[in-house]
Amino acid sequence: MATAVTTVPALAGVPGPGDLVRRVGALSPVLAVVALLLVPGGGGAEGGTGGTVADAASGLLVLYCLVRLLRGGARPLTRTAAVVLGLPVFGICLAAITSNDPASSLPGVARYVQVFVLVPAAVLLTIRDRRDFAVVAWGLVALALVQGAVGVGQFLTGTGASYQGEDIRAVGTFGATDVMGMATVVAYGLVIATGIALGSSAGRARTAALVCAGLLVVPLLLSFSRGAWIATVLACGIQLLLGGVRRAARVTLAVGALAVVLVGGFGVGSEMVEERVTSITRVTAAPDQSVTDRYTMWAAAGRMWRSEPLTGVGLKGFPHYRDSHASVALSAGSDTAGAGAGYRKQPLLSPHNMYLLVLSEQGLIGLLALAGSWLALLVGALRRRRTGAECALVAGGLLAWQLIDFFYADIGGPSTVLMSVVFGLAAWWALAPGPEGPPEVRGA
Repeated sequence: MATAVTTVPALAGVPGPGDLVRRVGALSPVLAVVALLLVPGGGGAEGGTGGTVADAASGLLVLYCLVRLLRGGARPLTRTAAVVLGLPVFGICLAAITSNDPASSLPGVARYVQVFVLVPAAVLLTIRDRRDFAVVAWGLVALALVQGAVGVGQFLTGTGASYQGEDIRAVGTFGATDVMGMATVVAYGLVIATGIALGSSAGRARTAALVCAGLLVVPLLLSFSRGAWIATVLACGIQLLLGGVRRAARVTLAVGALAVVLVGGFGVGSEMVEERVTSITRVTAAPDQSVTDRYTMWAAAGRMWRSEPLTGVGLKGFPHYRDSHASVALSAGSDTAGAGAGYRKQPLLSPHNMYLLVLSEQGLIGLLALAGSWLALLVGALRRRRTGAECALVAGGLLAWQLIDFFYADIGGPSTVLMSVVFGLAAWWALAPGPEGPPEVRGA
């Protein structure tokens, strides 16, 4: 008996157009969520509870999987998958029940369950084998390329979001109220492309992935998002080390040369990029107002947690308790403008740190439940590295990026629903039954 692990390509692509059409059709509920993120618009930009067409598509995805389960046409979750994905529900519901205003916590319950439980479970159930995994992964890369192209165009034409008095910040179709949206999408694509390039045994797939990764570096730089830069560098560094030390050295040299050519040779936003990079090292010596606001909100989140250490102040409670726990250093909000929108003052309704947001609103119990689920996914993805380097590097890289980025960001905005798809993609690889993947992959 020989296993399909050595004969079935993972992310090298799908063998024929007929098979590709069938797979895209079967995966259309997932791919629709990804594609609809190209639609401009914005509900939820202020930490919100939805309102975009992609959110509506994610609801249809969950409904589709529920119908399949009821009709017996889909495999149920394994016990391990049910525990890992369902673990956050305990902390979420406990925080809502113990809240001073349980009614106001209900939208938060719906959002957390959607993003961290229902949509990831639906993606896990929809993906059948590694080729399905490949279709979704390349779909995310395609989305990143389109959003990145829009962002580069915004920088070149001066139609982006406002940055240092100029409308040059690349934000894609997400608009000025969600400046992290395009940076997140592009970073996902870059991490996926890096994982494929490092783990794929197919030359064409590796070449295509390298080209995509190189292209995505430019819009990521032009997003001027320090948190996305840090998370991407660290996540890709982890992927490089997992792929081998020698290869890591070669790729590091190549990336360094590319950065010199882009920034030093062509001058792609060189002065502003250099200033933004330099600002990372002086966040304590001479912080700008955005950094001061962030530190102030982090301290406020810590005070909220100390007042209710086990269950927190309740879901959606941070905006209500913010002013009573924050110092006078906190500004009224962040200024947003450009990308087709006028000037507005965007209120600061979250600490921009997912761990502190969960700790303040759900307490220690909620943080342990949610972070425990994420850590279990990461460990499960990396444990299967020998049975599929490409899938493991992609899934592990995406999880590493997200968990690092959570130190600088939290849920909110249209791109949040894409995060749930990423968790579902990683969950399929981490939680699929058997040591070599789901039954469809195993076989003689």
